[in-house]
Amino acid sequence: MLIFTGMRPRLSLFIFLVFLTQVFLGQNDSLKADPFKKRKVVLASSTGALTVGSLFYLNVAWYSGYNTGKFHFFNDNKEWLQMDKVGHTFTTYQMSRLMMNAFDWAGYTRKQKLIYGGGIGFVYMTTIEVMDGFSRGWGFSWGDQLADGLGTGMAIAQELAWREQRFQLKLSYSESGLAKYNPALLGETPYTQVLKDYNGQTYWLSINPSAFIKRENKFPKWLNIALGYGAYGMLGGHYNNSVVVDNEGNVLKFDRERRFYLSLDVDLTRIKTKSKILKGIFSVVNMLKFPAPALQCTKNGFRFYPIYY
Repeated sequence: MLIFTGMRPRLSLFIFLVFLTQVFLGQNDSLKADPFKKRKVVLASSTGALTVGSLFYLNVAWYSGYNTGKFHFFNDNKEWLQMDKVGHTFTTYQMSRLMMNAFDWAGYTRKQKLIYGGGIGFVYMTTIEVMDGFSRGWGFSWGDQLADGLGTGMAIAQELAWREQRFQLKLSYSESGLAKYNPALLGETPYTQVLKDYNGQTYWLSINPSAFIKRENKFPKWLNIALGYGAYGMLGGHYNNSVVVDNEGNVLKFDRERRFYLSLDVDLTRIKTKSKILKGIFSVVNMLKFPAPALQCTKNGFRFYPIYY
């Protein structure tokens, strides 16, 4: 299963789901009479409807276009220089983080918040994995499943240890310029390229240093240090099987390479505001890496970017 490739709108569905849920919860924060009871109803109805609706949409828009068969497995662990696996970890981490916040808002106990809120992302992605297992075009991927578990475990473990997320997974995107050489796989439009072109995606481990400093310090509480991972030169999952020719008839060759980054980031959830709606928006937008200077490291050496996004 590939989160961002094969015309699968999973990331867009996920962002749409959590954005509506978080903003909707913020808008209903003014409830006065027995607020927790009403908040539970709001949480259950909005999350349930959006989850079922998104899975139904996936089934109609994607899986119905492919023949289905018996449940089977599929090993895609060597594809895309493992960018798809990092994408799975990112997705389930963010779903678990945001849903734990929502369960906390609704007045559930800490145990319920961890089990139900934290586990929703993993159950959601597992459901999609099972749907993949019945699709002739793919299959159930244990690599994807392990990546999903890692993302959920990362969110829950930090809540257990610190009651906050000191290590966050984030995403940034910049057009790679490679989609035009294989638009069927990497995207034909800017929107589909964001979802399908792994060459333009970078995943970040954003760390908050101030959270680990017990004594008073002047280090900004909202400033993070970010470690990034990306890849470039990929026109296909396993190898570049397309012959690329430029306008002058020259054959172009793209070397598949891993890219590592060091940068700064902003943790929007640590910016103080009294607005509940703004807090909800900050919580969702915080899944994206803030543009900042970055140092890139590849097998060919180092490169500095004044602004990387």
